[in-house]
Amino acid sequence: MEADFPFWLRTTHLLNFVLLGILIRSGWEILASLPRLWWRNDCKPGTEWLRFTRRKLPQEEGVYTSLMDERSMSPLLALPGKENIGLGRHWHGLGVIFWVLNGLVYVIMLFATGLWNRIIPTSWDVFPQAWESMKIYAGFGVPSLEHFQPYDALQMLTYTGVVFILAPLMIATGLAMAPAIRARYGWYVKLFGGPQGARSIHFICHAAFVVFMVMHVGLVFLVHPEYNLPRMMLGVEANEPEYHAQAFTVALGTIVVVIGLLIGLSYWSLANRPRTQRFLVAVTEPARKIFLNRMRPRLATRNGLTEKDISEFHWTNGLPPTEDESPEWLAHRENTWADWRLEIGGELDDKTLHLSLQDLKAMPKHEYIATHSCMQGWTATSKWAGVRLQDVLELLGPRPDNAKYVMIESHGLAQVMYDNRPREPFYAVIPLADIYEEGTILAYERNGEPLEDHLGAPLRLRVESNHGYKMVKWVRKIQWVEDYAHIGDGRGGTREDSAMQAFNGRI
Repeated sequence: MEADFPFWLRTTHLLNFVLLGILIRSGWEILASLPRLWWRNDCKPGTEWLRFTRRKLPQEEGVYTSLMDERSMSPLLALPGKENIGLGRHWHGLGVIFWVLNGLVYVIMLFATGLWNRIIPTSWDVFPQAWESMKIYAGFGVPSLEHFQPYDALQMLTYTGVVFILAPLMIATGLAMAPAIRARYGWYVKLFGGPQGARSIHFICHAAFVVFMVMHVGLVFLVHPEYNLPRMMLGVEANEPEYHAQAFTVALGTIVVVIGLLIGLSYWSLANRPRTQRFLVAVTEPARKIFLNRMRPRLATRNGLTEKDISEFHWTNGLPPTEDESPEWLAHRENTWADWRLEIGGELDDKTLHLSLQDLKAMPKHEYIATHSCMQGWTATSKWAGVRLQDVLELLGPRPDNAKYVMIESHGLAQVMYDNRPREPFYAVIPLADIYEEGTILAYERNGEPLEDHLGAPLRLRVESNHGYKMVKWVRKIQWVEDYAHIGDGRGGTREDSAMQAFNGRI
């Protein structure tokens, strides 16, 4: 019965099973990093519509970080598990790329071979027939065999909904959560009620896929298995017991192997997190270069945000430096930043400058409204004001010919190092394209007031097409660099050195 279940159909179904497993399990890892869902885009404490934690959130800003809210999931359930949001997002990205490609092949072949009419209804009669099937299933019965050609009406409606509604909605809401998309096409994100609306809809679709997979796989073994299993697993039409036994064994063995593979990916990832990060970045970076890396933000009125969108509450990931971490920063704060200086320049420059906060405020001021996005999932919209990074760098003179990046260093330390070594000074490396974006500024104000301590006072970096981990708080020093291979662990930032994220912060 090759015409019913040809090889390409069975192959794309198997790949879909594996890739959905990667997406679902890495999705759980991402959700565990911020186990709350909102419809409000400021993620104000107490306004969640769903949460997977008993922790109560304080109403005061700056005393509770999103990292404190992170939950640890077992590698048996999540990919990779054990509070590894960066690797979880990498695996999710890899799963998305190949899931979309596999889905395109499936849809193209579906129409190219004429098998589309098996899952897309061509008559309104499908609805009353599906209702009759639903009543039979609800009574723990099974529709008679003649209703399956090869699917019954209820299956047709379900498959049509999953392939042509649920899957595209997953893709659309996933794109709406990417900072590069949000910064460039603000109108698109508003279609879903904002980034948190997109995140919530994405989760609902995720839950629907989990339910569909469980029911779909379960019914394969319950609904006329002697008829369906040989066709689905072996591509033959035969009712002999030996074919049914072979097909049952193949199906069950495939499920066991896939589950084992998915769990194995978790333990392989955790065994050497930097190696896993390098592998995943190498595989997914070409797709980012083709799509997201080309997008540059639109700010002010062009991004669709107004003062009505400004958030009531702003989360943070990281607390201000302590006495043990940076007595220098604390001393400057006590002196209301009068003696604080921003150091710019380094080994590639002919000179080094030290700029006061007043020096920076004397430069041309740039102000805009933008949504801050943390890779854990929370967002907040603010009016940011400061001086463009490129204007500050121009004070050093022409850019050195061999300069390809800017390194920004913080007074603060990393929150955690993946190998439990002592926490290191926080830094991030920014590529040229991001440096010259209109919205890349050194911010000293938020919502018309001096920048708050917990959000990076007296100065923080803003790169609106990136996630928040690239936007260094409590900035201390800025310099041109030729490469970042010799800096830290050579991965482009403290978060990257901790194997918690990739150098590219646009997804």
